[in-house]
Amino acid sequence: MTDPHALPGPATAQRIDGHILGPQGFVHGHLVVEAGRITSIAGTPVDEATVRSSPAPIVLPGFIDLHVHGGGGQDTMAGGQALRQIASLHLRHGTTALLATTMTAPRDEIEAALRGAAPLCRERPPGTARVLGVHLEGPYIAPERLGAQPAFATTATLAEVLALHAIAPLRLITIAPELPGHLDLIVALRAQGFVVQIGHSNGSYEDGVAALAAGASGFTHLFNAMSGLHHRAPGLAGAALAHAERAEIIPDLLHVHPGAIRAALRCIPGLYCVTDATAAAGMPDGRYPLGRHTVTKCLGGVRLPDGTLAGSTLTMDQALRNLVGLGLPLAEASRRTATLAADHLGLADRGRLQPGAWADAVVLDAALQLQQVWVEGERLDPAGPA
Repeated sequence: MTDPHALPGPATAQRIDGHILGPQGFVHGHLVVEAGRITSIAGTPVDEATVRSSPAPIVLPGFIDLHVHGGGGQDTMAGGQALRQIASLHLRHGTTALLATTMTAPRDEIEAALRGAAPLCRERPPGTARVLGVHLEGPYIAPERLGAQPAFATTATLAEVLALHAIAPLRLITIAPELPGHLDLIVALRAQGFVVQIGHSNGSYEDGVAALAAGASGFTHLFNAMSGLHHRAPGLAGAALAHAERAEIIPDLLHVHPGAIRAALRCIPGLYCVTDATAAAGMPDGRYPLGRHTVTKCLGGVRLPDGTLAGSTLTMDQALRNLVGLGLPLAEASRRTATLAADHLGLADRGRLQPGAWADAVVLDAALQLQQVWVEGERLDPAGPA
């Protein structure tokens, strides 16, 4: 692989060589980057078996993570410099774009977190993933399904959501549809252009179907913090499996059993991966902040004192390896860690390697270990300094 070390500009071009996952599948060749975007891809088609057995680098779209609470010891609710460190940590694991995700909290704390996030939503500092905006995961959730969220759940109004959106761009909003007024709110939010997901909900199968009919377009961390599937009471999980076109899932193999992941893959065409990463991601065992909570990382998981799972330590490069370990072809695993999340937000120029798209890419070896990360034409060596 060759690469001039200068950052891209109007007069510079960069080239990435290897097995490249383009619009029509893998090609052995190169892509050219100018001014942060891909200008061309050239090469000879190759099959995936050749890709996996060859020593040539593997070039995939950069990962996109729509559910990030923290990383590198920092929590998104702290905003500002903390979020910059989070975006740096996840970039070093191949995530080139992410949504800063809130916790349920009093409104003034959510507003403060959004004010801290707003500058990074406008401009990407060097060495960080692009912060696409905010995933508002709380406070519009069911008190009975808090999961690891603090107990500040409340119902929403359109005026309040618009006021929060004026502080920092809300790209994804999680709502419990069974709460009073929330079905009508989903209709109103969709009319305003927001993407709405169902989650942290004790609603029934019927509530889930009604929310999808009202315009909700997905489910937040499928199977977790929602009413489960029973053959006589299918719950929200059953509504997702029966009707959803999209849903997010945490493939750390702790939040969801591999068998349940396989079931969701068979049922939901747009199932995409998220980390639900906390401050503990990329850190040793110990205690870390999660909104108002303090959580403990040990044995690969993050938990509250009562043992409740509290987000994850997952990074997207490991998510890709986990999917491949479950038997997914590499190209399919790449779609579910990049392309489908971009599609969910309506982003045609991210999550794919094609001319005109942002030059967001990960370069992997045959063991699917990161060798390089490219974000908007900026190259990063994951083994180098943050």
